Amino acid sequence: MTLKRTFIILGLLLLVIACATNPFTGKKTMALVPNSQLFPTSFAQYNQFLNENKVITGTKDAEMIKRVGQRIAVAAERYLNANGHQGYLADYKWEYNLVADKTVNAWCMPGGKIVFYTGILPIADGETGVAAIMGHEVAHALANHGQQRMSAGMLQQLGAVAGNIAIQDEQSRNAFNQYYGVGSQVGVMLPFSRAHETEADQIGVYLMAIAGYNPTEAAELWKRMKANSGGQAPPEILSTHPSNDSRIANLKALAPKAIAEAKKYGVASFR
Repeated sequence: MTLKRTFIILGLLLLVIACATNPFTGKKTMALVPNSQLFPTSFAQYNQFLNENKVITGTKDAEMIKRVGQRIAVAAERYLNANGHQGYLADYKWEYNLVADKTVNAWCMPGGKIVFYTGILPIADGETGVAAIMGHEVAHALANHGQQRMSAGMLQQLGAVAGNIAIQDEQSRNAFNQYYGVGSQVGVMLPFSRAHETEADQIGVYLMAIAGYNPTEAAELWKRMKANSGGQAPPEILSTHPSNDSRIANLKALAPKAIAEAKKYGVASFR
């Protein structure tokens, strides 16, 4: 058996034996790094980040971040339990912190460790906007997007190694490296990332509705995000995120569905 064929078989074997199921979509996803390894590393990195940055506590904004996060987490558990995924969150350790930083950003690490930067609060423009952001970030953790990105990165590296071993001619190998790097990034990794963002938008808007927040405000949030960016963004094909216009249109279409979903949980009015 050639080395090239061995790598191909190994890659296929990894995909077959290392899969998880997304509880929101039912789709099989890559899980080459198990959460039992990923979560402890994530928690340690989060604690290090908090130690190296200014965490704001005791303010109305800080308390709001925790309150919204807890409501979104409860909504997630209600959804998962109702859809046959009891115990799915057993290893998640939710934590919500506000950090003094002018960057317009928020993020959630695998396992439920969340940070909001103060710079995003004016764009959120209140608790419902925070809920839209929180739902999106929590969705990334629930759908194991971090795990999938790591898995995809490992396969991308495996493909590069296999190509370099299989191609004997130096000129051809150099050309492969040049085109494989660009091609795998633009043709595979970036679309993969954009798909995650769209999926997190969908899950997030459902979660905010189940938590009692008006899902129609998610599109309004992204209108403010677009205005804040001044229209400066790379072409969607070269970006890790969908365009602002794509997200706004998608969130508008999802809002009625999220309202209908929330009614299943007895939520008929929204904050």
